[in-house]
Amino acid sequence: MAYLIALIPALGWGFMPIITGKIGGSSANQTFGIGAGASIVGIIAFLIMRPQVSLAAFLFSLVCGALWSTAQVGQFISFKRMGVSNTIPLSTVFQLVGNSIIGVLFLGQWAGAKSLIIGFIALLIVVIGALMTSVSDGQSEKKVTTANFLFLLMTTVGYWIYSTFPNLPLVKNQDPVGVFLPEVLGIFIGATLYATITTKGANWKQKENYLNILGGLSWGIAAFAYIFAARELGSNTAFIFTQLNVIIATFGGILLLHEHRSAHEMKFTVAGIALIVIGSICTIFA
Repeated sequence: MAYLIALIPALGWGFMPIITGKIGGSSANQTFGIGAGASIVGIIAFLIMRPQVSLAAFLFSLVCGALWSTAQVGQFISFKRMGVSNTIPLSTVFQLVGNSIIGVLFLGQWAGAKSLIIGFIALLIVVIGALMTSVSDGQSEKKVTTANFLFLLMTTVGYWIYSTFPNLPLVKNQDPVGVFLPEVLGIFIGATLYATITTKGANWKQKENYLNILGGLSWGIAAFAYIFAARELGSNTAFIFTQLNVIIATFGGILLLHEHRSAHEMKFTVAGIALIVIGSICTIFA
């Protein structure tokens, strides 16, 4: 049962960009939908489970959730610039490499020469895989350029903060279910501010603003399930299962969103995805 639960985050996070891509709308509509949908999941979970959380941890989680929304905005903009099938592999690699480096420098992970060697070899495999998925024949309008690459990298900082904060002393000993609600409420606040400011309130009259809540429900269910997967299997094993979302989102973008790939590009994409998954698995041995 624990392994089935661990598959939920992979499915939810993998299908989220497919759902929002199918619905369409602006990055403001899509970001608002994620915040609103995730908040619905968070409120229901909080009312049913009634977890305990301190005021300080609540407020801190709220801020971290708002910072996460900045990264999600960057990802949605990148979907439109590069396509889902290009963005997700790169975003996954940026998150994995960034979180690993933060873990080594500040959280005492990969202690010892052997762990460092294994860890950085695994990250090198992941980076090579990401570069392979970005190989382009130049025929598609949605492709990885230097500007698009750097934009996605810079906005990924919000994901790094969000991923690191559960290990900080203020929230480390809190019930994960307890901090889940303020996290998603922070996402909702950040998303609402972004959508309202960038569209000057026009988003509230657009149906895509509300249809994209379906993508938010997918994301929220995945994030909530991950809490229990990590409890049952450990965060390392649970994380490996989440990497399946790269496969779902990448090939879903190609097949369901009709993002063009030539036969030559597909060979590199398949090989690159395989390396990303292999490298991610290798990090647990570091």
